[in-house]
Amino acid sequence: MSAHPNPTPLRSSPARQGLSGSLSVPGDKSISHRALMFGALAVGTTEIEGLLEGEDVLRTAQAMRLLGASVEHLGPGRWRVAGRGIGGLTEPADVLDMGNSGTAARLICGLLAGHPLFAVMTGDASLRGRPMKRVTVPLAATGARFLSREGGRLPLAIEGARNPLPLDYTLPVASAQVKSACLLAGLCAPGVTRVVEPEATRDHSENMLRHFGATVHVATQGHGRIIELTGQPELVAAPVKVPGDPSSAGFFLVAALIVPGSRLTIANVGLNPLRTGLFDSLREMGARLTVGAPRVEGGEAVGDLTVEFSNLQAVDVPAERAPSMIDEYPILAVAAACARGTSRFRGLAELRVKESDRLTGTAALLREAGVACEIDGDDLLVHGCGGPPPGGGLVATQMDHRLAMSALVLGLACQKPLSIDDGSFIATSFPNFLPLMEAAGAGGCMVPA
Repeated sequence: MSAHPNPTPLRSSPARQGLSGSLSVPGDKSISHRALMFGALAVGTTEIEGLLEGEDVLRTAQAMRLLGASVEHLGPGRWRVAGRGIGGLTEPADVLDMGNSGTAARLICGLLAGHPLFAVMTGDASLRGRPMKRVTVPLAATGARFLSREGGRLPLAIEGARNPLPLDYTLPVASAQVKSACLLAGLCAPGVTRVVEPEATRDHSENMLRHFGATVHVATQGHGRIIELTGQPELVAAPVKVPGDPSSAGFFLVAALIVPGSRLTIANVGLNPLRTGLFDSLREMGARLTVGAPRVEGGEAVGDLTVEFSNLQAVDVPAERAPSMIDEYPILAVAAACARGTSRFRGLAELRVKESDRLTGTAALLREAGVACEIDGDDLLVHGCGGPPPGGGLVATQMDHRLAMSALVLGLACQKPLSIDDGSFIATSFPNFLPLMEAAGAGGCMVPA
């Protein structure tokens, strides 16, 4: 059952027609969080365009206000942040409530570790169940102190270091959140903070640090990278134009791929090469997916994606691709459910500590749609139907917005409607998901159950 006080059950029915037209998805969530945080740490006023205005990002905006930055909403997607400078954040008078956002919670741990202040952080029931030790353990080496519930879970009390030390940390598993938290802590420390990651993960923090004037060096080491940040820079306010979120685009790409007669263009999508694992995997499955008008905006690659209905084949996704598509496995599983043959997604241990145990949640979603699947260690095997899956089940979303949206997309291609127990959490990352689906031609297919 859903843990939301006012759950919103939804039902997705087989699409009556192909999806078509052109649309834009909301701004990239990862970049939106970072734009607000780095704006708060910069000297001067940062103007932001295209900011995602979902609940997760709005929690970050409020947290920056509580920490002393001036954060103004100027209009749809347009925000202004007057920063405090490195080390200039002030002690919050209230608890920092991060809602459902694990990204914001973990990055703000790094942000606060280098400031001599005390803060308490909490979140919703889902976030309070997620482990924070993966960031608090390395951050403690700065001199910061963390006090939490058993297992490192929220609520979390944070006492930042008065004289923070630079970090030299090798990540045990690839994680852009842990890497970014360490770099944020390193901003307040003298000397060089060094982070080694075993697999290259999304580098939005590195790109934005450079955009604001920090010195960041990156070297390749095997499949991974060594990132070195020179501490105590003066970050200078700079305009940020947030590209469309590739994770959000993925729901529309897969919907068009599995609904016959579809041809859809998604404009202004971020194409950072460390975020495009889903697109690579879909092409390997035979997806007709092309990129138009490639360009660079604010240090990030951007383009317009056009996708058409395709007869998909099974795919074997290697473990080393996981960091570039860690949030996209549920929607890739939807594509695999409609493909011919058995797909295998390897090395998905990271999915067990997302908004839910997303690995078992994805498998349960597929089974409710009548799709055979199995979990083998940290791998997911999906036995594709080679066409429309049976459907007819009820998916428990586990307070996970990506499971909810993936199930609704799969319902468009099923023989019978597919229902979800709660769609209220979709607003955390994609507040206009349903209206955009309706605009693309799925009107009347996704309705209250």
